[in-house]
Amino acid sequence: MMSTEFVRSYIEAWNAQDPTRVAGHFAAGGTYHDMGELRQITRRNLITHLEEYFSRDSSRYTLVGEVLEGRETIAFQYLASPTGDDLQVSGWMGAEFITLDGDRATRIEDYYRDHLLLARERCAAARNERYAKSGLSPAAREALLQRLGEAMEGERVYLNSMLSLPQLAESLACSINHLSQAINEGHGVGFFDFVNHYRIRDAMRILSLPTACPGILDVALDVGFNSISTFYAAFKRATGKTPAQFRRESLRAG
Repeated sequence: MMSTEFVRSYIEAWNAQDPTRVAGHFAAGGTYHDMGELRQITRRNLITHLEEYFSRDSSRYTLVGEVLEGRETIAFQYLASPTGDDLQVSGWMGAEFITLDGDRATRIEDYYRDHLLLARERCAAARNERYAKSGLSPAAREALLQRLGEAMEGERVYLNSMLSLPQLAESLACSINHLSQAINEGHGVGFFDFVNHYRIRDAMRILSLPTACPGILDVALDVGFNSISTFYAAFKRATGKTPAQFRRESLRAG
C-alpha cells in the first residue's frame, strides 16, 4: 500500500468510526502512541479504546498538506473538526508519524494539542453563548427535565440501544438544542453519559441478584448497550470495576 493510500484509508477508517478498520492498519505487534495523553496502546487493546472514544467523540478528520515519506516512515498533518452537537466548536490540528513494515504500521505516534481539554473549554464557551440565546427559561428547563425524568424512569427509553439525542428530543416534543442544554445544565453531563448512567444502574442491579445471573453479554444487551466492549468501558469508568469483578464482590457481600 502506497503511503498516500495508507493515509487515505487510515483517515477514512477514523471518519467511519470503525475501530476494527483503524486497527487493521497496524501490524500484529503494532502500537498506537497517544502523545496528548502519553499513552501507549497495543493493537489488541486499540479496538476497545476506540469504541469508548467514538462513543463520546464524533470529530471528522481531514488531511492537511502533503504526506511526507521516508524510507520506512510517513508523516502527515490533520485537522479534526467536531460534528453533531458541537458544530460551533473550532477544530484542532494534529500530526502523526508512522513507522511501516510493508503495508502495516508497527508504530503510530499521534501528536496534538490537548484537544479534550481544549474541546471542553471551547464547547463550554460555545454552549454558554448559544444557550444564552436559546430561549429556554429556567422554568421551561425544569419542566423539560421532569418530562425527561419520566421518560427515563417510567418509559425506560434508555433500553433502546439506538437511542439518539434527536430521537429523544422528538419524543419529548422539544428541540435538540433545548434538550442538550437541559441535560448539561441539569445533570452536568453530556447526552451519552446521561443515558449510560441509567444503563449502568440497571446492569449493577442485575449483576447483584443472588439468583442465577445472565451472562455479561446478555446483561449489556438487556440494559441498552450494543457492544460488549463499550459496556465494559462505561461500567469500569462508572464503578472502577469490571462487570465480572462487581458481580463477584456483590455475591460475596450478599
